[in-house]
Formats: sequence, structure tokens, C-alpha cells
Amino acid sequence: MIKYYVIIGVFFGFGLCMSSCVQTESSTGGSPESRITRPVVPNPSEPNEEYEAMSILGAPLLRQTFTGRTLRKKQRELEEARQNYDSNPDSLDYIIWYGRRLAYMSQYKDAINIYSEGLSKHPDSYELLRHRGHRYITTRQFDEAVSDLEKAAFLIRGADLQIEQDGVPNRLNKPLTTTQFNVWYHLGLAYYLKGNYDKAVSSYKKCMDFSVNDDLLVATSDWLFMTYRKIGNVDAATALLGPITSDMKIIENGAYHKRLLMYKGEIAPEELLDVKVTNEASELQMATQGYGVGYWYMIQGDINRAREIFQRVLETSYWPAFGYIASEVEMNNLLLVSL
Repeated sequence: MIKYYVIIGVFFGFGLCMSSCVQTESSTGGSPESRITRPVVPNPSEPNEEYEAMSILGAPLLRQTFTGRTLRKKQRELEEARQNYDSNPDSLDYIIWYGRRLAYMSQYKDAINIYSEGLSKHPDSYELLRHRGHRYITTRQFDEAVSDLEKAAFLIRGADLQIEQDGVPNRLNKPLTTTQFNVWYHLGLAYYLKGNYDKAVSSYKKCMDFSVNDDLLVATSDWLFMTYRKIGNVDAATALLGPITSDMKIIENGAYHKRLLMYKGEIAPEELLDVKVTNEASELQMATQGYGVGYWYMIQGDINRAREIFQRVLETSYWPAFGYIASEVEMNNLLLVSL
């Protein structure tokens, strides 16, 4: 289903781009030389609970579905979070976890609504702003994400470090991030996706202050590397690769680690594409590693190969992944350059 909408989104987005010269974030990607019959596109203005967002390429993004044990676990966790919230809807912790559990069920619009309701009760909660900003990125609302995350960054100044519990625990069941890290990391990403690279650099440099373990170091270094290369600062980008080694103690950010080793020339780009996509985890891996490979070919000047890989990412169904969103942005930018 998602693969189908990726294809139709390219053509729907092309029509949007051609009909409005002021549109910058909802145009198409892919090769303008494509020769595919344009299919009928569902009207995104028609109410449909399963449409969680519109892609940058103009395609409706359907709510992800889960089955079996994964579905049952997510349903139990969501029901528990809902009951907690109903018992005390003013509790900041219960608001946050209800929103997070909704998001883990791919109910992003509902999660944003819960965070918004929470902010009406806790207007200075940088935690709620951090989570709503994240889900604004997921739903391709980059301006709103920047607004929330900038406010969160202001409000969190001077606050004690706050460990952020994982909604999906890693293999060691050990939380690795802080709220401070997540505020600056997601703000940097929102700027990056908007093409505001100078502010993205500033945010990621601040994020480095909170990148206190190897997992966080590789995640921040990867996005900062790409941002530096976007603005042509090759020396600063190269300097980031110095501390990156193959024997780092990585728990959950292996895809970012591999991308950095690829930038160093220690892993061949095609090795990162050798992913057998069979489940949610492998689709996330493909989206994350695939974007890095496509980006690498792009800055090497091989635009056709980059476009092929970005399209391969978009053929997965894991559209909430940052690599998937960034691939949409690149495809859109490549089309706009070619017009």
C-alpha cells in the first residue's frame, strides 16, 4: 500500500509544483524523465482517519499497521497509558506517555492533539514541546517543529540533566538519552530538513555537549557531518570523523555508525544497502542507511545513483523514519533543480 502511494505521490506532487510557484515543501521528487501513466490520486481533503500526514512529495501517508505479538503489546501499553491519563489528565507524566504510546501506534495526529492539550495545562513544559516537535517532524510540519523545539531549547536552559526513558527499550534496557539531547537533536534535524543549515550546525554543536556516549556521538556526528558538507565546510566535516572508530561501543545506533565509517572510507557504500527488508526494524535500518548512501553519492556528484537510492528508501513502508523524510526532501530538491 505504501509503495503504491509513493509512486502516485511523485506525480501528484509534480502537479502541485507546476501549479504553484510559491510552494517549497510539497513538491515532487524522482526523475522528471519518468514515463509512468498517472494514476488516480485519493483526495487528501476527504476525512480519513488512516491518513496521518501528507508527504513532501504530495502523497497521503497511511497509518502503519501492526500484527501478532507486536500489535498486542502496543495495544496493552496504549490501554495502560490511556487509563493512567483518564485517572489524572493533568499529570504531565501521564500526558507525555499517552502521547508517546499513541505515536508508537502510528496515531501521530492523536498524539499531537494530546500534547497540545497538555500544553494548555503546562504551557512551559519543554518535555511536551520536545515530543510534539518530534511528531511535527514525523508529519512533515517543519515550521511547527522548529517553533516548538526552539521554545523547548529556551525553556530547558539551566535545567538539571533529565534522563529520558525509552518507549522501546534497547537490548540492554538502558536509556541512553536525555531530554536536553533530544531537544537539540530534533531541533537540528528540523532545521536541516528545512534547508536552514547554519542553524542546524549551531543546534548540532550544542547537541554535542549532551552526546555523552558512543551511540549519541555517532548520531549527532552523522547529521552534523552531512550539514557541514551541505554548506561546503569539508574540513569541519572531516574533523568529525577522527573520533569515529570501528570498535566503538554501539548499542542502538549501528546505522549511523556504519554511515560514518562509510564516509571515512572503511565501509563500501553498497555494503550498507545489503539489508534484507523483512520487518519494521529492517525497514528502519534500510531507511537510515539508505539515506546516508544516497547522500554520499549525491555529494560525490553521482546524482542518478543518489536518486535511485533515495527512491529505494521511499519504496519501504517506514515513512516516519528520519532517513525516509530526508530522502523525500532530497527527491523534491532534485526535481526543483531540474525544472
